[in-house]
Amino acid sequence: MAVDPVSWTSKQFSKQYIADYKPYNFVDGEGVRCSLYVSGCPFACKGCYNKAAQNFAYGKPYSRALEDQIIEDLNADYCQGLTLLGGEPFLNTEVTIQLCSRVREEYGASKDIWSWSGYTWEELMRGSKDKKILLSYLDVVVDGRFELNKKDLNLAFRGSSNQRIIDVQASLTAEAVVLWKNGEYV
Repeated sequence: MAVDPVSWTSKQFSKQYIADYKPYNFVDGEGVRCSLYVSGCPFACKGCYNKAAQNFAYGKPYSRALEDQIIEDLNADYCQGLTLLGGEPFLNTEVTIQLCSRVREEYGASKDIWSWSGYTWEELMRGSKDKKILLSYLDVVVDGRFELNKKDLNLAFRGSSNQRIIDVQASLTAEAVVLWKNGEYV
């Protein structure tokens, strides 16, 4: 396995498995969300809250039936959007790009899309084309590996203080990190 995570690719790792799907939760981003937990993450951060999902063969294969269910669940008026977590969404782009594309096709910008990633923004910008394609669909990304020595339970939407909540579209336009500004979450 390559030491530099920028060189890791979805084609190298992904088995297109899903660790879990949770409709209508309140913890994986702002508002009520449908959360898809993809399987597999080679970062293996010490203190990871979802250690089982580090295995790329954990869970079950992604399916059109699951995708259809997610699209149907997102239709609820009270549901703000989709969240991608894991595992590592940027190493499961065959699944995450397909789903995000369909969400944009069905809902346009009326549903937002969040993702968590062990990659930093800077690593994603140096990464493979599929990582940039996935970013193009996202509204918010929480970047960076979880660092146990920087763990802070008082942070909104982050586990450790090194992680950032990034406004993806503003950052792509500015060609620099623009932090997500919504109330106290900056």
